[in-house]
Amino acid sequence: MPQPTPRPGILNISPYVGGLSSAPGGHKTFKLSSNESALGASPKARAAYEGAASALHLYPDGAAAGLREMIGETYSIDPANIVCGTGSGDILQLLTRAYVGEGDNIVQSDHGFLLYALAAMSCGADARSAKETNLTADVDAMLELVDGRTRIVFLANPNNPTGTYLSDAEVRRLREELRDDVVLVIDAAYAEYMEEADYAAGERLVEEFDNVVMTRTFSKVYGLASLRLGWGYCPPAIADILNRIRGPFNVSGAAQAAGVAALGDQAFVERNRAHNREERDYLQLQLGGMGLAFAPSYANYLLVKFPDDKEGNADAVGAFLLKNGVIVRGMHAYKLGEYLRISIGSREANRRLIDLLKEKFPRD
Repeated sequence: MPQPTPRPGILNISPYVGGLSSAPGGHKTFKLSSNESALGASPKARAAYEGAASALHLYPDGAAAGLREMIGETYSIDPANIVCGTGSGDILQLLTRAYVGEGDNIVQSDHGFLLYALAAMSCGADARSAKETNLTADVDAMLELVDGRTRIVFLANPNNPTGTYLSDAEVRRLREELRDDVVLVIDAAYAEYMEEADYAAGERLVEEFDNVVMTRTFSKVYGLASLRLGWGYCPPAIADILNRIRGPFNVSGAAQAAGVAALGDQAFVERNRAHNREERDYLQLQLGGMGLAFAPSYANYLLVKFPDDKEGNADAVGAFLLKNGVIVRGMHAYKLGEYLRISIGSREANRRLIDLLKEKFPRD
């Protein structure tokens, strides 16, 4: 019997697989596989979410006007040019649907976020990966892959999973050397963790150019990963396009309420940043003391390299940690099989991680 047939290329897509969220019984479990907020969500955001229960029978504001106003106030940007979605991934996929088609291509760095390629393939397009330099996006390598069929260049800054970043000057150079009809998407999911003077998340580039979009998320420092809430800051014409194709009520009322409250609790955000800074420094010091290499991170995770031997390689160490209740992320899907990505967790989680690694890599 004939069956419905998907578009060409769909069956070539390997579904996205997130980090593990459970471990075998017998140990307290610490999930360090998904770069989630080490401190959870703001108490104010949790209270707002609970308060939204009385309105579950009502459709949410389809324009997310209150949330967009609060985002605009928090980041000093124009609310009219903000588009909200179910996580920043929603915005990334909407952009791809809007601008990428059969026979086109997108360009990203070699170890960039997997979603970019998946979105392109779902539209019948190719995903081109530019070689990185020291696990960092290389502007010249990315530009070399841009051709007449390139529609979007995706740049995660700082990058997941490597934790490295490009300076504002380098991102600006990338934009200035692109054609005006190629969309530059700056995925700034981890921007709140950045403290370097030469970094910029991308707001000003959006305001200066007609083809730059910055995406952000509430899943990381704001701790609202379960609610799936994100947004994009766009030139007016691109915002108009995204609003034409997004779902009519694509952000729930509870998510909007929690998002507004989370933005209003910047003291919590600063506590989360301070915790991340302190614990990241601790982990890097301990890992270095064990002789383990890692990419210097500017986000809330570390990409750690393990030896090429039977007992100490990344797969063996990942299995050992999982058996003992610590869940980390393998990196084979990112062509980094010798690495594990380890989220910065609670103090207790980080100490447990180090204690276990010391069993594998004892210091002299």
